[in-house]
Amino acid sequence: MPRPKPLSIEQIRAAQAKTKSNRAASRYLHVSYTHYKRYAKMYNLFESHKNQSGKGIPKFLRSAKKEPPMIEIIEGRIAASHFDSNKLKYKMIEEGYLSEECSVCKFNERRVLDYKMPLLLHFKDKNSNNYALNNVQLICYNHYFLTVGDIFNKQDEKQIETQQEHRGTSENIEWEVDQYHLDRLRELGLTDEEEDDVNQYISRI
Repeated sequence: MPRPKPLSIEQIRAAQAKTKSNRAASRYLHVSYTHYKRYAKMYNLFESHKNQSGKGIPKFLRSAKKEPPMIEIIEGRIAASHFDSNKLKYKMIEEGYLSEECSVCKFNERRVLDYKMPLLLHFKDKNSNNYALNNVQLICYNHYFLTVGDIFNKQDEKQIETQQEHRGTSENIEWEVDQYHLDRLRELGLTDEEEDDVNQYISRI
């Protein structure tokens, strides 16, 4: 059996740029976790890509028992209808099959409140069970509306435009403002230097 090929620092960096954890990066490179770990540590890139808190990765992806065999679904050997479509979307992102950004405009900003990103999974052939890599893409709300169709129904639009409580976004959310989002809010001119002012701004959203 041939020995696995060495991994370059460029390969490691590229895999980490597309994934959220070291295990996901090893899957992205199609190598064992042990092999990946050896070279990531050699280049001092392993520790910086740890995601022990799982930030940005939905809870259902953290349990190995619940992980759908994504490559089997992508290649059509297992029907996608057996799994939740939202889980499959995040699984493709977490394993590096899709970049977490709009495929049209590259938008990748996260909502301060809950770290979610406004991206929708679009099936080019309109077959929601066809997860072939040349058939799926992530699109931001704006480009989905411009190129595919409406996102909200008439009732949703009426609630939003009349400032009524919108059922789709009315759930109570526990949030925490990290340093990235503090800096981002200041760049946008939405707050001044005091963190209390940031919290007051968010509480009004």
